[in-house]
Amino acid sequence: MSNIKEDTSKIHTAIEGLFKAGAHFGLIRSRRHPSAKPFLFGIKNKVEIFDLEKTHDALEKAKAFIKDEAQKGGLILLVGGKNEARQVIQSGALKVEMPYVAGRWLGGTLTNFSEIKKRINRLEDFLSQREKGELVKYTKKERLLIDREIIRLQASFSGLTPMRTLPKVVFVIDSKREEIAVKEAQKLKIPVVALSSSDCDMRTVEYSIPGNDAAVASIRFFVDEIVSAIVDGKRAQVVKEPVL
Repeated sequence: MSNIKEDTSKIHTAIEGLFKAGAHFGLIRSRRHPSAKPFLFGIKNKVEIFDLEKTHDALEKAKAFIKDEAQKGGLILLVGGKNEARQVIQSGALKVEMPYVAGRWLGGTLTNFSEIKKRINRLEDFLSQREKGELVKYTKKERLLIDREIIRLQASFSGLTPMRTLPKVVFVIDSKREEIAVKEAQKLKIPVVALSSSDCDMRTVEYSIPGNDAAVASIRFFVDEIVSAIVDGKRAQVVKEPVL
């Protein structure tokens, strides 16, 4: 009986955290995608409200999946290009040393990864040369052009430097906005976990988390939860005994 009470208390606390973060706010009814209807509780001030018990259940399933993949050593790519998500995504990804896209998604990031990898390698090569002072061998004009290219490459690829191989999971903020990223992942059969508001098609991703994908506080809450799952997965990685 005490275990049941503890579980109920934990769920209540978790739902309270979701509420405080404003995760329950959806959009106005006219913007609702039909697939979001089962996750909605009602309407307040013309804004549809998510059923946070269902949001909590979806989040827990997503976290369990992410933890399992992280435990296996898989890369999780975090994606959030909207202004409200960029800093949160970058900060969360850096904490767990995972790749991220905190800006415009470049078409082919996944489906044309061999070319993207060349750009990443070029960026790292330039940075390595600059750190070692090897750029002095170039003329002043050449160094200026290289510095400009470094800035350009960093803007597009700095978050992808940990991605030596394709990710095992893609986590996105707003599956509607990040439609191209979702489609590329699906084409390569990479599972997608997404925080999706009421205007998103909940059926397009494997793990859809219905919730507020527009407010910074809500986005930070969900990113922190996903990051926590990655940390737990890394900690649980099995250390293989050395072969004697």
